[in-house]
Amino acid sequence: MRRRQRNGAIAAQVLIDTFKCDRIINGGTAGGMDPCIRLFDTVVATEAAYHDVEGSILTEFHPWLPSVFMPSDPALLDLARQAAEKLKTSHHTVFGRMVTGEQFIVDENRDKINEMLAPLSVDMETAAIAHVCYVNRIPFISIRSITDTASHSGEENFERNCEKASWLSAEFVRMMLAQI
Repeated sequence: MRRRQRNGAIAAQVLIDTFKCDRIINGGTAGGMDPCIRLFDTVVATEAAYHDVEGSILTEFHPWLPSVFMPSDPALLDLARQAAEKLKTSHHTVFGRMVTGEQFIVDENRDKINEMLAPLSVDMETAAIAHVCYVNRIPFISIRSITDTASHSGEENFERNCEKASWLSAEFVRMMLAQI
């Protein structure tokens, strides 16, 4: 596990141990992977996986995950669907798979990840947080708004779009919290 993944995992464990969290809603930004995903769309994870960790490490060793895909909590997914219906924005909300890795995805890696895992988005923390939640039996979901895509790629797009995408993700999470 690398630095950003490690930091996400550590933060999740601290929330669980110190604050006795009974569920974790992770919000933030991500890169769009599927061609249907556009800038500032919000992706809600139905499941998360690592794109840069060998699957057998997850399924053949402790904690023996049943699959490389860690599903989001069904009750939190219901709350997310309710929030998506109530939010009025010109950007789309899409439900599907997120993947996590330690590198900023550029064109040479995109096709391989899409072919192997078919994600809607990619980020650097979601699967690590989902992994910690799985081990601790804590319900989990991730909400990520898109800063960059294949047609709007590069760190300059991430930098330019990060503030707005962060705000959109935070608004979505606030709407979910209002449902609780």
